Amino acid sequence: MKNNLTKRIIPCLDVKEGRTVKGINFENLKEVGDPVELAKKYSLEGADELVFLDITATNEKRKTLFPLVERIAREVFIPFTVGGGISELDDIRAILSCGADKISFNSAIVKNPQIISTCANYFGSQCIVAALDAKRVDGDFYIHINAGRINTGIKALDWAKKVEESGAGEILLTSMDYDGTQKGFDIELNSLISNAVNIPVIASGGAGANSAHFIDVFQKTNVDAALAASIFHYNTLPIQKLKKDLKEAKIAVRI
Repeated sequence: MKNNLTKRIIPCLDVKEGRTVKGINFENLKEVGDPVELAKKYSLEGADELVFLDITATNEKRKTLFPLVERIAREVFIPFTVGGGISELDDIRAILSCGADKISFNSAIVKNPQIISTCANYFGSQCIVAALDAKRVDGDFYIHINAGRINTGIKALDWAKKVEESGAGEILLTSMDYDGTQKGFDIELNSLISNAVNIPVIASGGAGANSAHFIDVFQKTNVDAALAASIFHYNTLPIQKLKKDLKEAKIAVRI
């Protein structure tokens, strides 16, 4: 169920070839640092959770970087979500054994929706995160997979309801239109999805070095958490400053 009491701030590590990268609208990726060092930094700075996405695993048809996940897990003391290249029970078992707390599915659940209920029944809904990459097409939002390269033709609203019904415990909702733009979160998309489901929704895509972006998404939508990458990687908006600003705006956060 949704937690409307305390809002979470979640840094994201998009990883390619073992290094943290960041792009704009899922393209033009640039290296920004070592994922282990960044993870340790965020854990110490007061992040509520951490997300690790092996963004090329699916397209390269390989498994997630297990040794790297294990190294990160040893350095963080906050909930740790891992996604990328995960498609079956054995993948989840291996990643949880490496120290992750939650598993994020994207392309795999579109190709095989049954895997959500199978994994939720086996491991519990609390560790299953459905990652939705949504993009505007002809006035509506559609789900994209394979690092945003393929439009599935599935409407984001329909898919959000479907993953909840199937047993996902949380939704990681990324606006492809706003990703990396730093112009603020997609309020329309986040309102649409967070109002339609009863499980927590994490807003992703568009956060800039401006606390007002986070205040807006928490005040204007029903999301439970906000995720960002660039602004934390480059320290243009430190986590503690952001949380102080949120608290001053009467938004409940863990300091």
